[in-house]
Amino acid sequence: METQTLVTPIQVLDNILVINLDITLWSARRKLTAEDFGGIELPPEDLASLGSKKICDPARLNVFLKLKARAVTLLNKVGVRFLSGWAIPEDKASEVIQGLCDIRDNFFVEKEDFLSGYDAAIDDWIARHPSWAGIIKGSTVSREYVDSRMNFVWQMFRVMPAAQLSNDTTELESGLGEEVGNLGTTLFQEISRDAADIWKKVFEGRTEVTHKALSPIKTMRDKLAGLSFIDPHVLPAVQLIDTALSKMPKKGNIMGAPLLTLQGLICMFKDTESLLAQSQAIMTDSSAENTLMNWNIDQLAPISELTEENAGVPPRQSNFHGNSDPAALADQPSIPVSHLDSMGLW
Repeated sequence: METQTLVTPIQVLDNILVINLDITLWSARRKLTAEDFGGIELPPEDLASLGSKKICDPARLNVFLKLKARAVTLLNKVGVRFLSGWAIPEDKASEVIQGLCDIRDNFFVEKEDFLSGYDAAIDDWIARHPSWAGIIKGSTVSREYVDSRMNFVWQMFRVMPAAQLSNDTTELESGLGEEVGNLGTTLFQEISRDAADIWKKVFEGRTEVTHKALSPIKTMRDKLAGLSFIDPHVLPAVQLIDTALSKMPKKGNIMGAPLLTLQGLICMFKDTESLLAQSQAIMTDSSAENTLMNWNIDQLAPISELTEENAGVPPRQSNFHGNSDPAALADQPSIPVSHLDSMGLW
């Protein structure tokens, strides 16, 4: 299979903003020293080094790790990794900033609560490790120091090529063109990782799922749709998801052929080369819209190497919805048509 080469044009910078997330957390750790062990002789530093000691219960800081993870998840849902942060669609800026503000406000509430009980937390940690009280006491830091080490900020900015550089070599070697050119590849790699995660957590080994299983797929779809201007292969990928979702039953658990449809879709999406090849086929096929409209499990199964038999589902003759009545198909919703703006880039 020939690997697709994706090159995002530099003009895409006109349609994205970059967010750099700058969250600093206090680790509650200090470096171990020879003095902590009574000045014993240690190997030279170029040979070996000591680890660290915890001067406060790390469990008390878990809330800050979770809040940072929430911020990263928020940006991952909307944007794609770029430079020091994430490239996001300009029209998503307000939504993203509001989400970050909510997390930041929670962060500072938790920070104030932690600092107000900081001295008591240190005393409790010492009481839990009385044999090592001297090491802990000798390494504690002030409340003000901890305050300065915990922050939640971000910077949002627009990136543009430097104008009127001294020569062509300087412009060529500035590095920005390469970073922008890789945006499409990065996006599809991230989608592949997301799909692999969805497969592991939601679909692997399952013969039945609830409609909650559609939520992470819709999140993945929305990310692609928002960044559809990055590369022409994105729109067909969105259409594939829309087509699969339109085949799902409106009520009840998802099983049988509809489940295999989702499993096949996710298997395709977690293989970047297969997804790009399928997107390319749709782009170059004049009858692609008709193909998508009639897409069925028999077309998906070879990609995922899934069948009702090896998935543990009893074989049956059915359409996508497990209904052999042709008249019932007329009542099924039509495939959502994805009209996404390419911003004139392709």
